Amino acid sequence: MTIVGLGPHGERASPPERVTLLPQDIETARTKKLRVAIVMHTVTSDWAKHLVQGIVGLLGECGAIVIEVVDCAFSSEVQIAALNRLREEAPDAIISLPVDNTTVADAHRAISRTGIKLVLIDNVPTGMLPGKDYVSLVSADNYGLGKIAAELLSSHLPQNSTAGLLGYDADFFAANEREIAFIHWMEINRPDVTIKTARFASIEHAGKDAERLIDDTSGISGLFVVWDTPCVDVIRKLLKRNLTLPISTVDLGQEVTINLAQGGNIIGISSQRPFQQGETAAKTIITSLLDRGCPDWVALPGLKVSSSNVIESYQFIWRKPAPMDILSGLNITKTK
Repeated sequence: MTIVGLGPHGERASPPERVTLLPQDIETARTKKLRVAIVMHTVTSDWAKHLVQGIVGLLGECGAIVIEVVDCAFSSEVQIAALNRLREEAPDAIISLPVDNTTVADAHRAISRTGIKLVLIDNVPTGMLPGKDYVSLVSADNYGLGKIAAELLSSHLPQNSTAGLLGYDADFFAANEREIAFIHWMEINRPDVTIKTARFASIEHAGKDAERLIDDTSGISGLFVVWDTPCVDVIRKLLKRNLTLPISTVDLGQEVTINLAQGGNIIGISSQRPFQQGETAAKTIITSLLDRGCPDWVALPGLKVSSSNVIESYQFIWRKPAPMDILSGLNITKTK
């Protein structure tokens, strides 16, 4: 449960338990009739859906109204326009996941300058400072996630082999940290492994970029993909080519979890805790709106998932029983 990474300004992480709401805090928040907007990089991934559920549920408990959930579809133009519009609508707070580090910085900075509380998820645009331009960053320990993914893949890599790393072609703190950690762990623990890197500009092209990496590199023995949604496209491309290649990735999305349980290309998943992260972001917003101080960076540890613990991990992350696709893949049958 240790946080191994550092924040975007080199800060040490505070655990989510540092941000708590007492019953009297919740009652006070209810009297304020707070209005909060959520601005997401995407709302289509399993991770994003769970995060929003965590935010909305906790805000509802505190009597805060979610006035809008914006899907930016990974577009900086859409995010900038949404933030500018919301600034005019003057909600009490905005929770935002910036789509990159540069182009959306000014639009985010303008939010706090108008007096609207701003909590960031996973990413801090360049030049923005906690306590000045935003309240807190609430994220996973992305460095730790990359480290876990490297550990999972390592046992499937022969001596003196080559591993592929499929990263994200954008300046994005969370993805950057995962790549750095993966490479660093391999350099220390598997110096015999050569790492070849490629990056996808969009999720729709991730599979093609992975194919190009595999075709251009002789004898790749395994692959790390920085999160699950592009990894799904990679798996589909490999399936069409009837190519078996061990893959580790991040996030316990439905398709990669089923693939892991059924003995497919996925051999391990480094999972975030999106529902708990969403609840923590909501608690942070409420705490700041009650005029109390918040940590600069709150981080949640990753969860190491393999075929040996995938069912209980699924139940914990998804908050419901594992579907038959997962149970049947692991030969879990009903007993009287």
